[in-house]
Amino acid sequence: MSLFVPKFDESVIVREADAEVVGGDPTRVRLLADSSSTGGALSTVRVTLGEGADGAVPHLHRNSAEMFYLLDGAADLLSGDDVVTAERGDLVVIPPGAPHAFAAVPGSTADILIVITPGVERFEYFRHLQRLRLGEATLESLLEVQELYDNHYLRSEAWDTRR
Repeated sequence: MSLFVPKFDESVIVREADAEVVGGDPTRVRLLADSSSTGGALSTVRVTLGEGADGAVPHLHRNSAEMFYLLDGAADLLSGDDVVTAERGDLVVIPPGAPHAFAAVPGSTADILIVITPGVERFEYFRHLQRLRLGEATLESLLEVQELYDNHYLRSEAWDTRR
């Protein structure tokens, strides 16, 4: 087992009022800390989902684990071949290489703190998703940067059946 020691000299402090927000109803993403500000230790965002709103389609990260902590509400999370429902206070950690997705449970909202470790520069990925939603980018352009953001899309029968 190798040990990764992040390299940064000062604490990272992000005030809610200063966090960049991308998206809008029903999916809002607060960009909190990117890999470059944490010496590669982690990347973290807060995702707020309206009732039953989708968060992310099935995908995997080859080089990072992803943690989901439910601040409020309830969310369905794809974890490998299973779909689990997480509620306020629940924690789900997806290992590298495992398919995953998330969405608010139908009839419920979800407020989720998401951490990827080790970190990957993800802020530009979320900005890319925003451009896609606004019609300023194509789906093909997102597929072209899967390797850059270690975000590899896939199909999941378990997710399709549940959602």
